Amino acid sequence: MTGALVAEGQALVAGTRWYDLRDRVSGALRRVFLWVPPGEMPKRGWPSLVLTDGNAVIATAVDAMRAQSAYPAASNLGPGVLIAVGYPTEAAFDPLRRSWDLGPPPGATYPPFWPGTPEVRTGGGAEMARFLLEDLRDFLTEQGVILDPSRRGLFGHSFGGLFALWLMFTRPEAFSHWIAASPSITWEDSFLLRHLERFAPAGRSLTVHLSAGEWEGSRLAPFLARPEDAQEAEARRAALLRHRTLEAAREMHAALARFPELTLRFEEYAGETHMSVLSVAVGRALHTVFALR
Repeated sequence: MTGALVAEGQALVAGTRWYDLRDRVSGALRRVFLWVPPGEMPKRGWPSLVLTDGNAVIATAVDAMRAQSAYPAASNLGPGVLIAVGYPTEAAFDPLRRSWDLGPPPGATYPPFWPGTPEVRTGGGAEMARFLLEDLRDFLTEQGVILDPSRRGLFGHSFGGLFALWLMFTRPEAFSHWIAASPSITWEDSFLLRHLERFAPAGRSLTVHLSAGEWEGSRLAPFLARPEDAQEAEARRAALLRHRTLEAAREMHAALARFPELTLRFEEYAGETHMSVLSVAVGRALHTVFALR
């Protein structure tokens, strides 16, 4: 039995519907955005891509898919189902909820984002994983959306990238294509690397795409390095050096190269910061899963 459907509606993006699903175990409410291609479903079911931070990415993903898959000879992009998981909010992000959902266990507790708001908790990744692999898949089946088990992708950016890599290390059978953009690999003392040490693809042929923006390394984007903002620039530079997002992603790519089962790719996106990289990375995720050749 799936989690309870609380509400549904038509999204502003053409052909996209949203469904508010209550987690059947925790009771948490999540908004699932669903776009199904026009035309007949393939015999094996649709290729699919699940995207975290659904509110922030669904419009970009659907518009790119609609524009490109309609001209496959020019784009090399075939049709597929898009499933973006977010929250019942009009905002692009729900920082409190995503910290819990996308933070792998065991997690920790942090000060509130803003005065008068709850403490920030991480560590709910196992709850999120169960929702994706049980509640969500059962719900899609009930909706008549059959997914091809050999072409199931998961995309995550930042904390979502951390979540994607953690899930791959712990449940490599869950998806066939894993896309981690600007993953927060060094978060909480780089605990993710301990999961990497135990990673065993066990002969599964997995596709893994890692990426980060040019301005996520040791250098600030030029618009953040203005002399008149020297103090703020120094704080931002210190954060870059602490998180090491670009370098850590490149190192992860090198570490995964020892697994012959993996088809690996790493990309550094020129001129992109941690936030601006998102739309570029979503487009690349589509091509990672839905490329025709």
